[in-house]
Amino acid sequence: MSPTLAPLIAERLIDFDADGAPILLGGRDRITGRLVFPLPADEDRFERIGLPNRGRLWSWTVQRFRPKSPPYAGPAEFAPYAVGYVALGEAIIVEGRLSGVAFEDLRIGLPLRLTTEPFAFENGEMRLTFAFAPEDRL
Repeated sequence: MSPTLAPLIAERLIDFDADGAPILLGGRDRITGRLVFPLPADEDRFERIGLPNRGRLWSWTVQRFRPKSPPYAGPAEFAPYAVGYVALGEAIIVEGRLSGVAFEDLRIGLPLRLTTEPFAFENGEMRLTFAFAPEDRL
């Protein structure tokens, strides 16, 4: 159950444990055993699993200009942000926003932990999404 009143940005993406900590929802292919994210809707083929909530930065980039809209749905006033690929254990790498870290502090192998943050759409609507923040900042 979500510890916040903000609706989630998407279904089948995030859940919360008993303590309110976020969990990314992945799927294990019942045929191949392969892990995927996000959790596919095909419940016959994919078993729902919670992915590890800690990992290490595998790669990253900084989005320094406002993407074209659509698909970008954020506010008109744009602020640069970091996006990274985070290795969650040995099984899967997930792309997500990097939060609470200066661009100059980003480095391969940086220990990260899953967190949530609000996302504001152009129309002011707020939704809850996931991000990764440095382990020592949570």
